[in-house]
Amino acid sequence: MSRMFKLSVLAAAVLAAPIAQAYEPGDFILRAGAVTVQPDASSSNVSVGGAELDGWQVDVEDDTQLGITATYMLTDFVGIGILGATPFKHDIEGDAAISGAGKLAETRHLPPSITFQFFPLAAGSKLQPYAGIGFNYTTFFEEKTTQTLTDAVGAASTDIELDDSFGIAVEAGVDYMLTENIGINAAVWWADIDTEATIGAYDAAGTKVATAKVDVDIDPWVYMVALSYKF
Repeated sequence: MSRMFKLSVLAAAVLAAPIAQAYEPGDFILRAGAVTVQPDASSSNVSVGGAELDGWQVDVEDDTQLGITATYMLTDFVGIGILGATPFKHDIEGDAAISGAGKLAETRHLPPSITFQFFPLAAGSKLQPYAGIGFNYTTFFEEKTTQTLTDAVGAASTDIELDDSFGIAVEAGVDYMLTENIGINAAVWWADIDTEATIGAYDAAGTKVATAKVDVDIDPWVYMVALSYKF
């Protein structure tokens, strides 16, 4: 059998094979992998009783957790995306004039986001880049202060509370289908997350003696690498 004949048979087989539809209306794509939140944080000066403490600012550290995202395809080109994760834990540290103070507090948060996603390539493409825009809701919980902060303000004890946040979220990502149902994914988000932290200082009897407030723009970049499965 000649080499040309073999190539002709192979080409005919490839052309005759059905084209796998990567995404179609009604498809549900579930993705799971490592997700890292890197806050691009900035803050106002801490204020006590309306008076600002010059240079007393805070920063928010990174964290990595298990991320889960899902997309439901409305059409060949449009889907609804949801971002979720196990709770992130962030250290809150001193910045600017108090950058050497170290860890002042910590918090956990959940940042669920919902976006409308646009997939520009044809449904049959194994490579599916996409972009999305939507909203993020971030809720903070298990907030704790450290002894470092308590000693710095000269109190017997302290606590901290962070307000929940609601803002815009944008994303870009790409899926690559390895088989009809299994693929790999890489994605990045930016979320508008702003909060006001309220710090209470207490004496030995548990009476509040002072309240401090600081506005924090967290505005994180979120990165994810994951495996995906299409249902």
